[in-house]
Amino acid sequence: MTLRIQSVSKTYPNGVRALQDLSLTIAPGMFGLLGPNGAGKSSLMRTIATLQPPDSGSIMFRDLDVLREPEKLRAQLGYLPQEFGLYPNMPADAILDHFATLKGVVQPGERKELVASLLHQVNLYDVRKKSVGGYSGGMKQRLGIAIALAGSPKLLIVDEPTAGLDPTERNRFLNLLAEIGDDVVVILSTHIVEDVRELCSQMAVINKGQVVVQGEPERILDEVRGHIWRRTIPRQQAEAYRAQYQVISSRMVAGNTVLHVYATSHPGDGFEQVEPSLEDVYFHRLAEASGGRVPVEA
Repeated sequence: MTLRIQSVSKTYPNGVRALQDLSLTIAPGMFGLLGPNGAGKSSLMRTIATLQPPDSGSIMFRDLDVLREPEKLRAQLGYLPQEFGLYPNMPADAILDHFATLKGVVQPGERKELVASLLHQVNLYDVRKKSVGGYSGGMKQRLGIAIALAGSPKLLIVDEPTAGLDPTERNRFLNLLAEIGDDVVVILSTHIVEDVRELCSQMAVINKGQVVVQGEPERILDEVRGHIWRRTIPRQQAEAYRAQYQVISSRMVAGNTVLHVYATSHPGDGFEQVEPSLEDVYFHRLAEASGGRVPVEA
């Protein structure tokens, strides 16, 4: 059931190099794909989903050559893009019934049972007759995942699914993803580090169309454990510290600046060692990939 992406590159007509010789091997279960806006995550998702061809490279899903036989991949693919349209005046059950038909569920009785089951799964059954134009953002996202699951996919791609959701809807959506079976390859593409930390057993960070780190989150954390240091300073001193230390992130707390720096030994000057988070790894690796320091105001 493994998805293998080998040396995939994509340059758009305007000259933007979205993917650069990118390779990943993704096993069944939840896989987190992290990266800043413009890193190439959505381009990779569209390429895997056969919505656009790469300039070079190969994609294999089990024994299927995805680029040679895209229609066979689509038959076992569920895809929730970052932005998707719904008919605002139609109720959820009618929309889901329509997509189930497109997925090949042609028997009316079977389709009715499937629609009801999916609506229960995404906690929308009680509002199934309500026009989706009146749904909240989270409700629309949950309907989107129901649509993606309609054909019992073996490969599920969700692209920035929690962007713009309030904390309650975000947690509800993440719990829904966590319930999907372990025999399905689920790719969660996001720039929200917490989503990956909470859900994924495997992950990768990409930047400028290239993989900068991949593996198990705990193993990735081990690589920087003992090298992350924190200090709180007055805001006006932040630039001086950025010039002196390898600052990987900064954020404002109660009018002061909390710095996280990467150093292989104690940097002195009042810094304290802290247990690293995936956010620290993320910022550190992006800084390395960019060939310099990337302080981040949060």
